[in-house]
Amino acid sequence: MAEVTFIGYGEAAGAFVNGWSGANTFRAFDIKMTSGRDVTDKIEADGGVACATREAALSGANSVFSTVTADQALAAARECAPHLGAGALWFDMNSCAPSTKKKAADVIEGAGALYVDVAVMAPVYPKKNLVPLLVSGPHSSQGVARLTELLMAPTLVEGPVGAASSIKMVRSIMVKGMEALTAECFLAAKRAGVEEAVMASLTASHPQMNWPKQSAYNFERMMVHGVRRAAEMREVVKMLDDLGLPSGLTSGVVDWQQSIGDLQAGDEAELKAMDHQEIVSTIIDGLDFGNRAD
Repeated sequence: MAEVTFIGYGEAAGAFVNGWSGANTFRAFDIKMTSGRDVTDKIEADGGVACATREAALSGANSVFSTVTADQALAAARECAPHLGAGALWFDMNSCAPSTKKKAADVIEGAGALYVDVAVMAPVYPKKNLVPLLVSGPHSSQGVARLTELLMAPTLVEGPVGAASSIKMVRSIMVKGMEALTAECFLAAKRAGVEEAVMASLTASHPQMNWPKQSAYNFERMMVHGVRRAAEMREVVKMLDDLGLPSGLTSGVVDWQQSIGDLQAGDEAELKAMDHQEIVSTIIDGLDFGNRAD
């Protein structure tokens, strides 16, 4: 039975553990333990050992999953590097710009551990531990072998650190951008009093799409995960800037994801039970747009 250490214990870590069903043991450290938002009960309920410090979580670890938020990925690498053993595999599973991942790799490699760039290519539910993973970097072959042993679904991507993440981040421009377009389109339709006509027109133009169902899903994803997705899309902006490309559209996606994620309008089960009309009304009521007509 293999043991894994998680740095950051959120949805992704919980999904992996749930999918393993006890096949792998684990320890975990989460910054929330030190900020008044303890996740110890969740870790222990999932069968793991909650560690009060990074040092305790990393002592003797040979497989470390960094599953924090995108804006904390580099900081996590810097804070954990002094406690990593030589040859330990650091799986950076965060949605970051390639340049951010390269900085984190320098920190981890400088401590004598092995950095592996991992891109999670789909929502972790329902696939859990079998969610598709792309893996790149100089230690990618070793990383793929270890992830396979851990009952996961990695695919090797040829190239340096950042190659796997580039695929993920470019894809996110479309996926998270479509969510933001959903918000801008249907909230405008609601405010303008033309929602039914817009929905009918879209359905006539694209009959293969169930617009009410898809829009409700997109809104629910933003309300549950918008804050985390905003952090990811800030990294996409960084990537576009690094590539010398305009990033204005993606900057707008950041704003929509953050604004809707900040609403905290209900738990995931409640939001999933809402239809298109209910969830749009909830967002309209919750967002403070100000008097923009002026």
